[in-house]
Formats: sequence, C-alpha cells, structure tokens
Amino acid sequence: MPIRAEEEKDWAAVQAVNESAFETSAEARLVDRLRKEAQPVISLIAEDANEIVGHIMFSPVSLSDHAHLKVMGLGPMAVLPKLQGKGIGSTLVRAGLEQCKQLGFGAVVLVGHPEFYSRFEFRPASRFHLTCEFEVPEEAFMAVELEPGFLADVSGIIKYHPKFSKV
Repeated sequence: MPIRAEEEKDWAAVQAVNESAFETSAEARLVDRLRKEAQPVISLIAEDANEIVGHIMFSPVSLSDHAHLKVMGLGPMAVLPKLQGKGIGSTLVRAGLEQCKQLGFGAVVLVGHPEFYSRFEFRPASRFHLTCEFEVPEEAFMAVELEPGFLADVSGIIKYHPKFSKV
C-alpha cells in the first residue's frame, strides 16, 4: 500500500476519509486547523488504486517543565470504514513513527485504543510518569520512546496544540 506525504490537492479527500471514519466532523476540522497552525506536522496518506483510503497526522506536543524535549502527538488517524482491519492503519502508524524518528523526535504520545497501539510498542503513558492535559482513561493515553531512554528521569503533563481542546 503506497504511503506518501499529504499534498494540498489531497485535502478534500483527506477530509472525506476523516469524516467517514469518525462520528462527527470534529477530527476533520482539527486536521485543517493543525495543517495551518502546528509545525512541524507530519501528515501522511494511504492510497489504493489512486484513491485516498487512509490518513494519519502527527503534531508537536509539549511536556511541562521539559520544553526542550521533542515529542510528537499522533492523531487523528482515519481509514475508510469499508477498509478497516486490512492493515492500512498499521502501515500508516509505522510510516509515521519512522518519519518522526527521522525528524529527531524522541517519543510519541496518543489517546487511542490500547489493543491496537500496543502492537507498535505503545504503553500506558503513566509508565513514563506522563499524564494528559485532557481527562481520558489512563489506559488510552499511551506513549512510545523512539529513542530508548528518552523519557527516563522526566515526568509531567503532556499538552497538545490548543486546537485539540475544540474536539
């Protein structure tokens, strides 16, 4: 499955994928806002027969009292409902994590399904002494170190881009 960086010509299709994968259009609006305001953003798409069938976005987050640490937040990620369960999301996650690593980010956090994300070595963020600024179930707030030991000897609250508070 080809994975590539999102381009401006893809924006309408990316919006359609996000709207179809979530109950509301809030995530699609978030993608639009992050594109404009968060830097750097990693935004990748999956294509099948020249149709955009999946999308993933990463944007920088901050860790209280450790602003120097380069940490990314994964989300949103969406796959067309008719194609979910076929490995598209997994391919997007792997490609995105690799790109984060290449850009020098040492860890990635997310709010998501533990059963899915544990495949990529995400663990409860509490194991790294991290908490989320939003009220989410502890098991759903997860982190992975892209650089071993990156989160050792730190703790604090992960803060997302302000646009996340509108979702």
